[in-house]
Amino acid sequence: MNKDSLMHAPEFVIKPRSHTVWEKQCVRLHCTVSGWPDPRVVWYKNNVTIDPMAHPGKYKLESSYNVHSLEINRCDFDDTAQYRVSAMNSKGELSSFASIVVKRFKGEVEEALPMPRHGLISEYGITFDTHIVDGFGVSFGREGETMSLGATVIISPNLARYQPEVQWYRDDVLLQPSKWCHMHWSGDKATLTLTHLNKEDEGLYTLRITTKSKYETYSAYVFVRDADAEVEGAPGAPLDVKCQDANKDYVIVTWKQPAVDGGSSILGYFVDRCEVGTTHWSQCNDTPIKFARFPVTGLVEGRSYTFRVRAVNKSGMSRPSRVSEVVAAMDPADRARMRGTSAPWTGQIIVTEEEPAEGVVPGKPKELEVTEATKNYVVLSWKPPGERGHEGIMYYVEKCVSGTDSWQRVNTEIPVKSPRFALFDLAEGKAYSFRVRCCNSAGVGEPSEATEATTVGDKLDIPSAPGRVVPTRNTDTSVVVSWEASRDAKELVGYYIEASIVGSNKFEPCNNKPVKGTRFICHGLVTGESYVFRVKALNAAGLSECSQESEAIEVKAAIGGGIPHASPTPPYGISVLECVRDSMVLAWKQPTFIGGADITGYFVDYREVINGVPGTWHEANVKAVSDRAYRVSDLKENRKYQFQVRAANMAGVGIPSLPSGTFVCEEWTIAVPGPPHDLQVTEVRANTLVLLYKPPVYQGRDPVNGFYIDIKEADAEEEAWRGVNEKAVLTNYMKIKTLKEGETYVFRVRAQNKAGVGKASEPTEPVLAETKPGTTEIVVDVDDDGVISMNFACSNLTPDSKFVWSKNYEEITDDTRITVATSGGKSKATFNMLAEDDIGIYSCAVTHTDGACSSYTLSAEELKKLLELSHDHKFPIIPLKTELAVELQEKGRIRFWLQAEKISANGKIEYVFNDNSLSQGEKYKMNFNKDTGVIEMIMESLLPEDEGTFTFQLQDGKATNQSSLVLIGDVFKGLQKESAFMRKEWHRKQGPHFVEYLSYEVTPECCVILKCKVGNIKKETVALWYKDGREVKGDEKLTFTEGVLNLEIAQISKKDAGVYEIVLKDDRGQDTSTLNLTEQGFRDLMNEVFSNIANSSTALKIQSTDEGIRLYSFVSYYNEALQVTWHHKDSAIAFTDRIKSGVVGEQLWLQITEPTEKDKGKYAIEFHDGKGGLKRTVELSGQAFDDAYAEFQRLKAAAIAERNRARVAGGLPDVVTIQELKALNLTCNISGEPLPEVVWLKNEREIVSDGHYVMKLEAGKYASFTITTVNTTDSGKYSILVKNKYGTESADFTLVVTEGKGDLGVTSYLTDADGNVIIGCKSRPTTPTERRKSVTGKKMQKRKDSVILQKPPEEKEGKKKEEKKMEDKTDALSKTTDKKKAAPAVASRVGKQETLQQPTTTADEAKPDDVPTSEKPTEKPQINKGKNDQDE
Repeated sequence: MNKDSLMHAPEFVIKPRSHTVWEKQCVRLHCTVSGWPDPRVVWYKNNVTIDPMAHPGKYKLESSYNVHSLEINRCDFDDTAQYRVSAMNSKGELSSFASIVVKRFKGEVEEALPMPRHGLISEYGITFDTHIVDGFGVSFGREGETMSLGATVIISPNLARYQPEVQWYRDDVLLQPSKWCHMHWSGDKATLTLTHLNKEDEGLYTLRITTKSKYETYSAYVFVRDADAEVEGAPGAPLDVKCQDANKDYVIVTWKQPAVDGGSSILGYFVDRCEVGTTHWSQCNDTPIKFARFPVTGLVEGRSYTFRVRAVNKSGMSRPSRVSEVVAAMDPADRARMRGTSAPWTGQIIVTEEEPAEGVVPGKPKELEVTEATKNYVVLSWKPPGERGHEGIMYYVEKCVSGTDSWQRVNTEIPVKSPRFALFDLAEGKAYSFRVRCCNSAGVGEPSEATEATTVGDKLDIPSAPGRVVPTRNTDTSVVVSWEASRDAKELVGYYIEASIVGSNKFEPCNNKPVKGTRFICHGLVTGESYVFRVKALNAAGLSECSQESEAIEVKAAIGGGIPHASPTPPYGISVLECVRDSMVLAWKQPTFIGGADITGYFVDYREVINGVPGTWHEANVKAVSDRAYRVSDLKENRKYQFQVRAANMAGVGIPSLPSGTFVCEEWTIAVPGPPHDLQVTEVRANTLVLLYKPPVYQGRDPVNGFYIDIKEADAEEEAWRGVNEKAVLTNYMKIKTLKEGETYVFRVRAQNKAGVGKASEPTEPVLAETKPGTTEIVVDVDDDGVISMNFACSNLTPDSKFVWSKNYEEITDDTRITVATSGGKSKATFNMLAEDDIGIYSCAVTHTDGACSSYTLSAEELKKLLELSHDHKFPIIPLKTELAVELQEKGRIRFWLQAEKISANGKIEYVFNDNSLSQGEKYKMNFNKDTGVIEMIMESLLPEDEGTFTFQLQDGKATNQSSLVLIGDVFKGLQKESAFMRKEWHRKQGPHFVEYLSYEVTPECCVILKCKVGNIKKETVALWYKDGREVKGDEKLTFTEGVLNLEIAQISKKDAGVYEIVLKDDRGQDTSTLNLTEQGFRDLMNEVFSNIANSSTALKIQSTDEGIRLYSFVSYYNEALQVTWHHKDSAIAFTDRIKSGVVGEQLWLQITEPTEKDKGKYAIEFHDGKGGLKRTVELSGQAFDDAYAEFQRLKAAAIAERNRARVAGGLPDVVTIQELKALNLTCNISGEPLPEVVWLKNEREIVSDGHYVMKLEAGKYASFTITTVNTTDSGKYSILVKNKYGTESADFTLVVTEGKGDLGVTSYLTDADGNVIIGCKSRPTTPTERRKSVTGKKMQKRKDSVILQKPPEEKEGKKKEEKKMEDKTDALSKTTDKKKAAPAVASRVGKQETLQQPTTTADEAKPDDVPTSEKPTEKPQINKGKNDQDE
């Protein structure tokens, strides 16, 4: 066999197990290792190799047959560590770990300071006397610092080498030497060094020195403040981190919250763990937890751990806490066996592994319970089953949501080894049940009994705030603070106390480690400063709210207030109130300074004076008297005596007063009363005060029946005393109202009886009339239950101040009528049952203040008012802002509602209809808004049976009210109808609908626009317009997104009257809107159109014409239906042939033909629009009329002249071209009145009629010009000139004679559609019409004509140059000649002779529309020559 095949790396057949042992016990770790070659085994402690030679007798290592062991002798605390055994050979290395935890056996030592173990005995007859001197005082340190406490110890007799037992305690718990505490004894001095301060080190430290004979102790407090935060604003570190309920893989870590939160609330805590032997810290929770307790799971069995905690707020993370003690993950049963008190102090524990047995399925776990439940986790605990076989068992945990049967395994991957388990990620507020199953290699057992349903949430509440906080003076740097414990607090950890200098509003912690009592001495305060205090309670759930702040207290010594005299100063003003044969009644005044505490009483001494020589002082009273009056008895009649008085308080008896005057002890026999005494001034204000006094002890012959009060200014003479009251008062008090502010007064009192007025009392001390700052008065209050109380507040309290209530200035000691309750700086006196017996003056005075006092007078009238107010509060009415009302809501719902002005969340409402109670259901929906006080009931609809009376009845504690609403008759029917309409409207609006129904709008241009606004539309929605049932086309350009549809009627008229309708529809439904524009509707529309027209009209203007005067106004648009009325001098004008009105376009005019003086005056045009109408006016008189009339005359004359002047109406062409030897005949129309004279010119020279030129005038209007035979000399410019007395006019034409070209047949002068002359050649005219067709131009126009008559072709060549010359001349003339309308000339040839004839024109044709020629537009004619000729 190959040797190498047997080699293998080390393996642990049996691993070492962890142990927890008592101090001074022995423990052995052992293991079995296999491997080839044989492994070398090395043991380590906290990763440091264990060397037995370096610690002889401490460690013992053994190895035998692959079994290796480490034995530790007499374990001490330092042996708590993680141990590792390493096995290594050439194939590899393997390690295994185990932990050892060493516990001290303390017994009862932690409960309290033990008595000396040997009692107070004297050994060998020696008694030791022990003194602790030079002790340590109250100390202050900061986390991380080192602090030493020490004291010198003197023991007598001083024996060499004698060492007493020196013990140090913190908060009565014995301290042991550790890395945190080092103790040293040098023979005469004991020292305790705290190497690294943490807040856990804060507390009361006590040094105890015990000898054989006796023991001595010395104590002082050590305060440890937080170290500076690593992050500004971060909280302080948690403290007292401890491990509880440790198991194989589980431990609960607890801690205490810090006093300093950094200025913002602590969000939670992170728990870190570190395995012993390493320096790596791992975070146990992913999110911060608020609870100061957390279960850490996932520990490795057999290993040891330490833990620490960090706090976090919004600013950041705190420093970590001090680490916990080492805890080993091990079976609690093993730990329980080792914790037994019967465990031996010495001996050896050897733990070995048992051989497992197979085949037994474990039974059910027992006693399963939820030991802890928070909103973050739930902890289960159970006991292992009795039937579990011989091998180790593990557990599966299952959960089930309450109310279901579905069980879900929580730890699906790894079963737990410990009978403890923490469940996370549960839903807060849900209830769960749990059960557990056991398992081993044989299988999974039956589940345990399920737990009761457990709701996930914090079962431990945060404590309530502590009660009243009372500070008390202690030293000049400390104050004793006491408080009322937090009520019903569970698992209370302790309290934190905070202090703040008055006015700073900054609180600093007085302690950084919670204290459990309700009293604490706050040290380190500034002498002379005033502080207020508050207290917070804490438990694992968190810190409570702060208590109410205490009253302010000045830091100074408790007795004497920092003044040397702790006892009161002497009384003064000793006087005699009564004297009989063997006794005298003395009175005195209170000391000016009472010391550091209340005066508890007075002691009176007396001595006899013989012959002016005083004797020895004797005590008159052994027991102190509280009153400032005392009867000294056992005196001798007719002897003389002197007296002195001493005051006493808790600091002691003060020095005596000065001796009084000498008084003779003889019986008074005078008839009048003695002097009143014990005068006190209270309730001092600027103008008033109250004087209290006691009646005289000596009544005189008759009882006292009244008092007189005297007053004077303090610095006035004796003669200045004057009376305050003219009539004696019967009471022992009087309110003086005649003071002058700022003046100082003194007072005295005299008593009277039937015999007269007695001796005056001693005067009071001077009193300044002023109202001191901060003065308050009694306030009377009546609460909601009708309870009447008087309330008085004082802001200047001292720790010894008390509120004293009086009636008629006598202290109230009987609580049958009034109950007094005082809290802080407020006191309340409550009347138990106010009645006439309570009438009187009530006052409240505050002791140990500068005269804080006030009074209230309860008169009969005031009593009546208070009783009425109490009744209103006791039987209150709920005030209503609004009575019951009804309103309609969307969908036609009917809402009945009212609003209460004031009603609490506990208020109840009853809804009633016709005396029947209504309840919530389908028909009635009730709602009560407790924040606003609005109460409402909603109904979907109203049915006939709902007619009646609705009532809301309100109740809020004692207060009641109700409001009703009657819905009957027309009111009910109207509401029902309106509801139905709104419901219908709601359904309509679910589809496309009209937001605004069809209406019309008239634009300024008098265009009518039918419009509507639509809503809830979509792309598929269509809109159809109809008129009188027939569809019309609307505005196609408008989109639905604009929400408005328009139909425009540009020029409205009667034919547009009708019923217009628009329909919106799509797949959701349709809606219709109709507009009736017939009859009155159309009239209203037209009236609005007329109104727009009227408003657009311009002012009336005056215009003169050739016929008369015209008044006119323009409008933006004219409608033929518009009715206007013209007025002259405020009367409607009756139209005649002379006065007419009319419309031209947008102009409305009034024509006055041939105006006269009667036509002067105010003219107006009235537009009628069916309403008030509109008038435009103009004044036609004075200069306006004269100017218009003159212009009319001018235009009239001009028109006549224009109409009758001579003129050529037309008929002549501009250019005539003719062949020679032809005949030319031209005719034109002339007009004028009188008949014009006619002259023909050639080249500007008059032509005389002869055989060659023939000129005729026929019918007075046809002028003809004839050349019988044309020759070349006839070429030239010809003119006709007509004239009469109104004017002259001429017409020109140019004659061009060319050579003859043969017979052209009949030449016709024709015109086209535009009036242009067209020359066409025919062989012969077909009809006479064609031969005589006229050439006419456009109406009112002139144009140039060019007529070319050609000669035969044979003559053309001979005349070429002449033609060229004539054409150039013709072109020049054509461009300069005015355009005139010419009648066509008809050329005809009879035989061989050609005759150019001009057709005749009638007079009507010559003068169309009587429009003058100069006003008619002209146009240059175009003349077509022949197919071979160019256009001219």
